Amino acid sequence: MPVEPTATTKTILRIGHCIPRAIRKGIFVSLFRLFYHAGAKNRLLALYNLQRSFPEKDSREIIKIAKGVYRHFAIVAAEFFDMPFLTKDNIHEWVEIEGYENYVEAIAKGRGLLSIVAHFGNWELLPIAVPIYANPLHIVYRPLDNPMLDNLVEYVRTLYGNDLIPKGGSGKRIMELLKENQIIGILSDQNVAAYEGVFVDFFGRPACSGVGLAVMAMRSKAPVIAIFPARQKSGKYKVIVKPAIEAVCTDDYEADLQVNTQRFTKIVEDIVRDYPDQWFWFHQRWKTKPHQKKKKGSVG
Repeated sequence: MPVEPTATTKTILRIGHCIPRAIRKGIFVSLFRLFYHAGAKNRLLALYNLQRSFPEKDSREIIKIAKGVYRHFAIVAAEFFDMPFLTKDNIHEWVEIEGYENYVEAIAKGRGLLSIVAHFGNWELLPIAVPIYANPLHIVYRPLDNPMLDNLVEYVRTLYGNDLIPKGGSGKRIMELLKENQIIGILSDQNVAAYEGVFVDFFGRPACSGVGLAVMAMRSKAPVIAIFPARQKSGKYKVIVKPAIEAVCTDDYEADLQVNTQRFTKIVEDIVRDYPDQWFWFHQRWKTKPHQKKKKGSVG
């Protein structure tokens, strides 16, 4: 059900869309270039994360990728104003699909579909493209801290029949939707607190990762599929639909959580390695440290 837009949301989208896309992109690229030089904290974090993740690359190449990250997210921000105006008649001007047969095969199983989603490429294209080419998405979502931005994002993401599921306590609702053969999108590339996740390898470092996707996959036996909208040199996006995988389920529940979360995380790492300038490197993905994880039976 579409979220009702506020007057401010309508005004922002209308004004933004009225600015020609080329000019809009130029403005945002210039702003983000300024952010790169003026915002030392985020710049240094991105450079550090890139350096640790690609130790084989020299400093010149790392800086080039970091600047590319800022440019990429500037373009994503500029393109956001076009999202409400994409339709089945013009979506082909924006995207091409690779691996659509993987979706068809997975949804045909009738057990629903769990989708790995990441802050990669132009992820805001997915709430538009998936309903047009397949079925509406049910997106597990944590509201943004800024109410104005939250309404703006929620409105655009639900325009095409998508549904937003509050992150806390969403398990029962997800299981019901999977039984109805629906598609669930779960962000799988963010740091979580030690009590919320497990530590898995991500670019050679232990990264605390949420286990929600693994839990749902193990309980439901629904196939898990990754969908990544990667920007190409032409400016068009290739929506890459990866082959679906089934969760590992043995008699060791905790070990299965670890194994499945690692498998899902590796899929994100692989696509980021292919397009290193299209991921959220200024996110503190490795903020939570292994020593913060309390051992079972510990007090406090």
